[in-house]
Amino acid sequence: MSTRFRPYHPEQTYLLPPAPSDWLAEGHLAYFIAEIVDTLDVESFYARYEGDGRRNSPYDPRMLLKVLVYAYAGGVFSSRRIAKKLEEDVAFRVLGAGNFPDHRTVNRFRQEHLQEFAGIFRQVVKLAREMKLLQMGTLAIDGTKVRANASKHKAMSYGRMKEEEEKLKEEIAELLRRAQAVDEAEDEQYGAAGRGDELPEELQRREDRLEERQKEEDRAAGRNENDGGWASGVRPQGGRSRHHREFGEVAEKKQENFTDPESRIMKTQDGFQQCYNGQIAVEGESRLIVVAEVTQNAADNECLVPLTEAAEAHGGKKPERVLADAGYRSEESFRKLAEKKITAYVALGREGKGNNKILSSAENPHTQAMEERLKSEEGRRWYRRRKAIAELPFGWIKHVLGFRRFSLRGLKKVQGEWQLVCAALNLKRIAALSTA
Repeated sequence: MSTRFRPYHPEQTYLLPPAPSDWLAEGHLAYFIAEIVDTLDVESFYARYEGDGRRNSPYDPRMLLKVLVYAYAGGVFSSRRIAKKLEEDVAFRVLGAGNFPDHRTVNRFRQEHLQEFAGIFRQVVKLAREMKLLQMGTLAIDGTKVRANASKHKAMSYGRMKEEEEKLKEEIAELLRRAQAVDEAEDEQYGAAGRGDELPEELQRREDRLEERQKEEDRAAGRNENDGGWASGVRPQGGRSRHHREFGEVAEKKQENFTDPESRIMKTQDGFQQCYNGQIAVEGESRLIVVAEVTQNAADNECLVPLTEAAEAHGGKKPERVLADAGYRSEESFRKLAEKKITAYVALGREGKGNNKILSSAENPHTQAMEERLKSEEGRRWYRRRKAIAELPFGWIKHVLGFRRFSLRGLKKVQGEWQLVCAALNLKRIAALSTA
C-alpha cells in the first residue's frame, strides 16, 4: 500500500479570505501584546500627525507600536530585521495586519516617539498594579553597563586633542606659506574673510564641551573657582595643593567620543568600553521592573534614593525595604531612606571580599547602623535575595533577548530605548504571570 501524505497544494488559492486569528496558536504573545496596546492611552503618538495634510497616508502608530514592542520582547532590535520579519514571520504579519513598512519607517517611528515610550513604560507598570501583581514589599535596585552605539576607538583624550591642535596649526601655517604667492588660491582655500589659521570648528567645539563638562563635575564635587588649585596651571614648588588641577581644568587623559559624545568610558567584563549605565528597580514578588533609567555616570551611589522615590510613585505605595549592592552605599542615601521609614539592606563592601573600612558611628551613624543590620540573621536573609530579584531582568535583557548595545545615540534617545526594552520585558513577564 502506498504512503498517504497530508494534502499539499501550493498552487491552491484561498477559497475564502483567511482570518489572521487562525495563523497563531491561542495565547500567543503577539495576541497578548496587541490586546494590551489596544488598552493603553496612545494619543500622544497621534499628535504629530494632526493637521499634517500629507498626501500619502502614514502607517497607523498603534500598529507600529505593537510591532515594535513585540520585536523588542522577542530580541529583534534592528529596524532592518523588523522590516524583514514583517514579510517573513507570521506573528509580525498578524500584528502588521497587511502593512509592510520599510526599515526607514520603523526607525523613524522609533526615534520620533522616544519620549512617548516613557509613558508606555509607566502605563505597563500601572497595568501590573491594577492586576494586583505589585506588592511593593521588597524593592531591589541594580545597574548594568550597556554598550553605546559608538566605538571607544573613535574617542580622543584631551591631551591628544591638544597635540592635534598644535599639529593642525603647524600644518595650516605651512599651507599659508605655500599659498602666499598666489592670492587667488588662498582666497579659494580659506575664503576671502578667513585668515586660514583658525582652529577647526569641530575640534574647538569638542574641546569647549570637555571643559564645560569638567566644570559641571567639579561643581557637583563641591569645588568652585577659588578652591586653591594649581595657580595658573603651574604645580607649586615643594608639594601639591589640595586639588591637583585648577577648577574646570580638564585632565589630560579625559576622553571625548566623536560618535556619541554623551556616552562614557566604563569598565565592563570585556574591559573598558563606551557605555551608558542602565538602572532598574525591581519589585520583589513579581520580578517586574517598576523604574528604568539611564545615567552617564559609571558609579551607582547617587541613584539609590531617586530610584526608590520613583518606584514609590510608579508602584503606588512605599516599599518596606530596599536591597542593593555596595555600589549604592552612601551615608546621605542611608539617612534619607531612614527618614522615609524604609529599611535598607545595602552592602558596604564587595561580597566575599570583606567590608571597606567603616568610619565611627559619630561621623557616619547610618552607615554604622547598616553594618550592624547586615550582621544580623534577618539582614543576611534579606540581602541574599538581592541577586535573585535585581539581576534576573538583566539576565533576560542581555542573555535571552540579546540586548547588549543601544541602537540609538545620545542620552535622551538611549533613555527612550531602555524604557522600551523594559516595557517589552514587563509585558512578557505579565503574560507569563497571567497564565500561571
